[in-house]
Amino acid sequence: MASYDAAGSAYAPSSGTFRVCFVCTGNICRSPMAEHVFRSYVEEAGLDALVEVDSAGTGGWHEGDAADPRTVAVLEENGYGSEHAARQFQAGWFARRDLVIALDEGHLRALRRLAPTPADADKVRLLRSYDPGAAGDLDVPDPYYGGRDGFDTCLELVEAACPGLLTAVRGALGERGAA
Repeated sequence: MASYDAAGSAYAPSSGTFRVCFVCTGNICRSPMAEHVFRSYVEEAGLDALVEVDSAGTGGWHEGDAADPRTVAVLEENGYGSEHAARQFQAGWFARRDLVIALDEGHLRALRRLAPTPADADKVRLLRSYDPGAAGDLDVPDPYYGGRDGFDTCLELVEAACPGLLTAVRGALGERGAA
C-alpha cells in the first residue's frame, strides 16, 4: 500500500528503517538546521528507533565543515543539537532514502535531475509542502549571505513544516506495518 505526503503524492518506503535526508546547497545552514529540528520531533514522538534523519548539500564546497556558526547558535539557543559535518548528496543515496527533502525549488530540480529512476525522483519533496500554513513560495530562503535574523526565520519555517512531515512519516510507518 502506498504512503502519501502532505501534497497527496504517493511514495513507497523501503524496507527496514525509514530514512529522511534534508538537502540544501552547501549543507551548512538550512539542511543541518532541518535535520536537527526534525530529529528532535522524531525523538519526541518515540520514533528514533524507526526513523533515521540526515542531511547533505547539492554541492561539495563545504564537505567536512561544521554547520555555519549562526546555524549552530540558533539551534543551541532553541534547545536543539548542532553536531554536524557537511557532505554532498550522491545519486546512489536514493536507494537508501525514503524521502529526500529539498529546502528550495532549485534543490528540488537538481535532486530530481540527479535521481537515477523516476521512482527516486518521486521521493524528492519540498520541506514547506508539509506546512499547512505555507502559501505561494515554498522555499526556505538561504540565510547564508544575510544577518542573524535570516537564521531565525529559517528556524521558524523549518519548525512550521516539521509536524506535517512527522505526520507523513508516521503514515508511511503505519502503511509499512500494515503491508
